[in-house]
Amino acid sequence: MKKSIYLILILTIIVSVSCEEQTNKTQNTVLQTTEVEAIVITPKEKLKQAYQLFKEGNDAQSIQLANEVLEIGRATKNDTLIGKALTSLCRNSQRKLDTIRLAELSTELVDLSASSGDQKWLMYCAHMNAEMWRLIGNMNRAEVFYTESMRISFEIGAMGMYTIDHFNKSFVSVAKGDFETANDLIKKYYQLRKEEGQETEDAYGLIALAYLLEQQENYEGAHEVATVTRRLFKAQHIFPEPPDEKPLLMVEAKVQNELKLLKLEEISTNSTSLTVSDMLAKYLK
Repeated sequence: MKKSIYLILILTIIVSVSCEEQTNKTQNTVLQTTEVEAIVITPKEKLKQAYQLFKEGNDAQSIQLANEVLEIGRATKNDTLIGKALTSLCRNSQRKLDTIRLAELSTELVDLSASSGDQKWLMYCAHMNAEMWRLIGNMNRAEVFYTESMRISFEIGAMGMYTIDHFNKSFVSVAKGDFETANDLIKKYYQLRKEEGQETEDAYGLIALAYLLEQQENYEGAHEVATVTRRLFKAQHIFPEPPDEKPLLMVEAKVQNELKLLKLEEISTNSTSLTVSDMLAKYLK
């Protein structure tokens, strides 16, 4: 009798454990399915990832994501997705200096602006062309496109683009030897950031200042600013875009030739605690 009772108890425990395991498996399956369903990347997120991949130099994946968004935009007749995807692809054309591809994408942006009545696509078109021609070294063409981008951005109230193009256009002024205008443009860039409530401790703007100092043959100052810039970039995980990193690389190469190793090391050591504000106060007139 006792033996029968023990058998019944054992069977009950086995069934109970089995049911519990099955329940857990079912719950885990539901959770895994829910997690898979939750990992849906929106077109906006894809564009964000495409931009980050571009800055990191991964053009292949960046282009793939931008093209995916472009297909979604065309399928849903979403002008915003189409325009932003085209702009992203314009950016990718810079790395290989592919002016033919840029011209094709520019035509599509111009057409989109005409069909949608939205001037911001003309603004992005002008900005991307300015970036390309600055990277190539044709400063006259770059200046024309920056001026057009700034005109449109100011008219439509796109203050973010209007602000950043002061920084961008300063490189053109430096390259053309107009140091006074370059100084004013960098100063205006930081002033606009302050007026717009943006972070004024912006290390990105220091690239332009380093380039200005190097072209003025202030190599110690240029090295100090470049060193602070790189340190802050590393700390803030900032990846400069090709047209912006090019002059910074030029500065770094130039000071290596102009300054002795001990001076380079001394400046680098003494700059470890310096900030953006320190650099602007010391070198911006």
